[in-house]
Amino acid sequence: MHAVSQAPFGTLPDGRTASLYTLRVPGGWQATITDYGAILTSFLVPARAAGGQAVDVVLGFDGVEGYAQGHPYFGATVGRVGNRIAAGRFTLDGKDHRLATNNGPNHLHGGVVGFDKVLWQATPEPDHERGPSVVFTMESPDGDEGYPGRLTATTRYTLTPAGELRVEMTATTSAPTVVNIVHHSYWNLAGHASGDVLGHDLTVCADTYLPVDAGSIPTGQFAPVAGTPFDLRPERQPPVRLATAIAALPPAGSDPGGIDHNFVIRSWQPDGQLRPVAVLVDPASGRKLELFADQPGVQVYTGNYLDGTLTGKGGAVYRKHGGICLETQKYPDAIHHAGDPAWPSPRLDPGQTYRHVMIHRFTP
Repeated sequence: MHAVSQAPFGTLPDGRTASLYTLRVPGGWQATITDYGAILTSFLVPARAAGGQAVDVVLGFDGVEGYAQGHPYFGATVGRVGNRIAAGRFTLDGKDHRLATNNGPNHLHGGVVGFDKVLWQATPEPDHERGPSVVFTMESPDGDEGYPGRLTATTRYTLTPAGELRVEMTATTSAPTVVNIVHHSYWNLAGHASGDVLGHDLTVCADTYLPVDAGSIPTGQFAPVAGTPFDLRPERQPPVRLATAIAALPPAGSDPGGIDHNFVIRSWQPDGQLRPVAVLVDPASGRKLELFADQPGVQVYTGNYLDGTLTGKGGAVYRKHGGICLETQKYPDAIHHAGDPAWPSPRLDPGQTYRHVMIHRFTP
């Protein structure tokens, strides 16, 4: 039986209450999402053998209080623009717009109060054609965090009968603006409390990546992955072990090491079609995550800044490389490459609809 249920999830500092929505399908698949930040709080992958224990493969907290106290975007819907905008400013139609600089000199993940810190309006749809679903809606007013235009955004989570997690993000605007909404789950296929992901294998369908400067802003170059630690192409067999890739990118100065780069999805076209993005495997358990999306890039982030100071679900301590993010998106800082056909534009105009679709396909 397909089902959507709702339960209390705690109280925010301002007294508002958050809810938790649970999507279930036969076979033991289950996803939970809160209306605070439209955050995916857990995803249960069933055991292969009858009577075995399902495993939660998403880092997060047991209640909304953990999220409200501050966290590194666990499971969040990030916007209005995910990733970084250099110097927290951009120009649109000759007008300068200044944003919060909440990541050194740069703007990150929508600013001080981005979409991840908003209480969204939820509409459960247990009989959605693809499976049990819940739609979250929020309105970002004109001038919110410095962005122009009143933006109406939606995020739909759907759990299909096959156990696929489908995430669909849309937005419309009242005035020209920029949009790049990102889903930011931290995955650990061995289980959220199992330690690090160094033993996972990762494949990314990309022949090039975007080198970055000291502030993690793309330099503007498209560099081949061949011969670099970023060569995660599916042609490489056996697949690259994350421990190997991370060890080849050691800490340097304020850089904690590891991967935090955008990869250019192979053969992408602006046609709205879903293409293979990445495959993550935990060889020890055999669990696999295949990711498909309609976006030109994917930010691969290996949890480099996790440091053991956060205690999550069930008392789990999340240490360095405790999870990996696979964030499909337009390229970071794309607004500063306007007019370059190699950089898909994040601009959204009235009458247009921004769309972003991801499918997470799991094998127990």
